[in-house]
Amino acid sequence: MTCLTEPSGLDYNFPDFSTVTPDLLRSSVRAGIEAQEKAVAAIVNDPHEADFTNTFEAFELSSEALDRATAVAFHLFSADATEEIQAIEAEVTAMVAAHQDAMTLYPGLYARMQQVDAGALEGEQARLVEVTMRSFRASGAELDAEGQEKLKALNAKLTDLQTEFGRLAMQNLVDAAPALTEAEATGLSPARLEATRAAAQAAGAEGHRISLVLPTVQPDEAILTTAEGRKKLHEASSQRASDGKSSTIAAQIAALRVERARLLGFETHAEEILSLRSETSVSAINDLLAQLAKPALANAAAEDARIAEALGLEPLSPEAPVAPWDRARGLSLVGSQSDGVDAELLQQHLELDTVLTEGVFRAAGLVYGLRFTERHDLPLPHPDARIWEVIEENGDAVGLFVGDFFARDTKRGGAWMNELAQGATATGSRPIICNTLNIPKPTGGNPALCTWDEVNTLFHEFGHALHGLLSAAHYPSLAGTNVGRDIVEFPSQVNEMWTVHPKILPHYTKHAHTGEPLPADQIEKLTATSTWGEGFSTSEYLAASILDLAWHQRTGTDVEADPAGFEDSALRDAGFNPDSIESRYKTGYFQHIFAGGYSAGYYCYIWSEILDADAVEWFKEQEDIRAAGQLFREEFLSRGNTRDALESYRAFRGRDARIEPLLERRGLKA
Repeated sequence: MTCLTEPSGLDYNFPDFSTVTPDLLRSSVRAGIEAQEKAVAAIVNDPHEADFTNTFEAFELSSEALDRATAVAFHLFSADATEEIQAIEAEVTAMVAAHQDAMTLYPGLYARMQQVDAGALEGEQARLVEVTMRSFRASGAELDAEGQEKLKALNAKLTDLQTEFGRLAMQNLVDAAPALTEAEATGLSPARLEATRAAAQAAGAEGHRISLVLPTVQPDEAILTTAEGRKKLHEASSQRASDGKSSTIAAQIAALRVERARLLGFETHAEEILSLRSETSVSAINDLLAQLAKPALANAAAEDARIAEALGLEPLSPEAPVAPWDRARGLSLVGSQSDGVDAELLQQHLELDTVLTEGVFRAAGLVYGLRFTERHDLPLPHPDARIWEVIEENGDAVGLFVGDFFARDTKRGGAWMNELAQGATATGSRPIICNTLNIPKPTGGNPALCTWDEVNTLFHEFGHALHGLLSAAHYPSLAGTNVGRDIVEFPSQVNEMWTVHPKILPHYTKHAHTGEPLPADQIEKLTATSTWGEGFSTSEYLAASILDLAWHQRTGTDVEADPAGFEDSALRDAGFNPDSIESRYKTGYFQHIFAGGYSAGYYCYIWSEILDADAVEWFKEQEDIRAAGQLFREEFLSRGNTRDALESYRAFRGRDARIEPLLERRGLKA
């Protein structure tokens, strides 16, 4: 065993990142694997009659050492993938994937589980049996020996390809970052210009280097005032994988997933994945996306018409009245003309630390009674990261929250939550939850200013963090965010409602230099209900969801020879014009589905938003916010996967969710 597989002895057993080296990560994962192998061998060879404790619970706790090691390793693979860390990533991920197969296909283990009399079990014990058995079946435990060997080989290939796709996606973000001239960078704030100039110098380039974020449309497209600058930035983003390497890997992944699905008894990968989801089916998801696409595209066309008229734009083509690189700017300008929100003034009032402490943390205190104290005595995973202790209003400890907010070349794009430790009473561990974002880091002592989208992302990701922090599960695999992909986004989306709540918004919208509050008229306009821009944002999202399902409803095991053509056809067949509205992610950089856990699952954001919009409606009806938060915490957030998530939803809402609040929110009502 190593110092990463054992409890560290630090407060909350926080991992000692000061000791971490690539060799230590590799050896720790190996030690964790060996420890679980020994534990599982003991389970299978136990001479006593199989029961819940000596079989299911023993298996549940057999991975403690490995979980500690992989939590640190996979955190670094995403958040600080230096050249040295990247050098071991493929080896470690392959090692872990092979081990997971070895465990679920371990000779005699599944048979022993089947011997357990689970009929008299209740609560979390019954749920653990149900979830574990379903996972084993989905992992091929009921295949014959030949089938299991085929499955292991397929999984190994998929792991290698997915790791390589993720590596390329991160590298493409770095390599494609454009350098704008002084003229092209017009519109950026003085502080932003200083930061981008420093970034260009660090990269050995002239001008202003704009780091890319994961989606196709880049935040600075709404700010740059020259079409030349916007076009250069947009094309750098949308063409970042144009060499075809990552798209070819994506096509190989999709083909192997069909082969895997067939082996497990499904026609498509989408059917395989959705068989594990909450009361849904592939046809139901297709119907939902089609239902939403028609009004969303109509709204987007109406938005484009207003943008083109207001800005006097020359149409790119008859079918594309607004060029893709002009749309974000047009949406911002026309929106500010109609709703009166001054985007530049707003950003000056969105200083990161204030948004975090007086916005995100204040909301968690208002709704859930939580308090946050920054810790400076624990080893940071990166110098930019910060750690807070989370405490109940009665003084009881909850866990630790790690925030790593600034972009860097060693960090993959996007924003996410991950756990360095799962909170579970069976292991006695408190949760250690991380939020990682990619906000541009300021230079020269300037404050870090957020865009409005980044503010929403901070609240969104902290909704995931709350799901992990407030878990009250006994078993780690049932704790926190260990729920289906179609449910996991729900708590994070609900948390976004507090961005504009009257008891929160005025506290964090303070001028970064003077501390003056955002003018009252701007707050009023910011909180006014508006569906402007929802046509485009919904359409680009739906395009990505449709593209995901197109790749994962393929029935052939052949590798698609023309991934770009496949993408174009899939979107046009669904009524989209990719020359006008591009998918939020294109095949070559759709990391969610080809390197993350969202294959055949990107639809989950809109599916979860049905629950979210309905739940927000409920919150707005409640007079006592703290009592409402407590009920939501007790019946949903704390439950994790200890019962079906929709049962938890009904427990606090009193009924199933309705789609009408979502349609109204996004302006999709007929």
